Amino acid sequence: MISAVKVQWFKNNFPPLTIVDLVRSYSLVKMTTQAKWKIEKNRIINLPLEEKRKLYKSKDYVILDKVDPWNKYIITNKGLEDKKHTLDDLNEFKKIELDAKQNKSLAERVSIFRGDITKLEIDAIVNAANSMLKAGGGVDGAIHRAAGPLLQEECNSLRGCTIGEAKVTGGYDLPAKYIIHTVGPQDGSASKLQSCYDKCLGYQQEYQLRSIAFPCISTGIYGFPNRLAAHIALRTARKFLEKNPDMERIIFCTFLAVDVDIYETLLQMYFPVHDWNYNDGATVSE
Repeated sequence: MISAVKVQWFKNNFPPLTIVDLVRSYSLVKMTTQAKWKIEKNRIINLPLEEKRKLYKSKDYVILDKVDPWNKYIITNKGLEDKKHTLDDLNEFKKIELDAKQNKSLAERVSIFRGDITKLEIDAIVNAANSMLKAGGGVDGAIHRAAGPLLQEECNSLRGCTIGEAKVTGGYDLPAKYIIHTVGPQDGSASKLQSCYDKCLGYQQEYQLRSIAFPCISTGIYGFPNRLAAHIALRTARKFLEKNPDMERIIFCTFLAVDVDIYETLLQMYFPVHDWNYNDGATVSE
């Protein structure tokens, strides 16, 4: 509604205009002052899928059905069960108690994806961002380049993000509908890294997310140990999936060979496809 004061101001300055003209003029001013990123974000989110696909900068996008769930991945990739976890792995694994009745179903709801996270056509991808939410290097830079310049404009409106927290933007030209930006720790804080995963997953209901993909947060230039980071990621994902049946898939994007090896080893512990698990005293390599 336009206030009486605004109507009178319009009358004083534009006497020939009718009330209908006033309303139209005010609406036009309001529309033109709305941020371009906000208009485009809402437009893209509401596009039919086939129309949205025309925006993608890369046409070799990957739909969710093309990402094997863990229970299929372990069958098609021979030799994975020969990978041995360590004593340190076992000590970390003891920090969680699995609901063994859900093992079979949960192995269908996690995946390893060895590739470019920006190619995934899913509900949300996670960006390992900096606290200023400015385009940087690595995964962060790749996401910004693929999404287009309006992503940075929306990020600027968020006024940064503190370590261990997460904020959501549109995906713009990305196949993913949303981007969840989270800032990992640079001091090796396990609790802050866990908070990153918790905060990202915490948006599931608000944004009706059924699929989400994570990079290896904080393990690059931030120096967090890759193996411990994977334990934290998998432990948090396992707890979340046990209590949230609406999340259909959590994907762990592994780019480096070291991370592929770690996740292929540790997923067997946190999402076992056998009746036994590693709390039963399975063989441990020294």
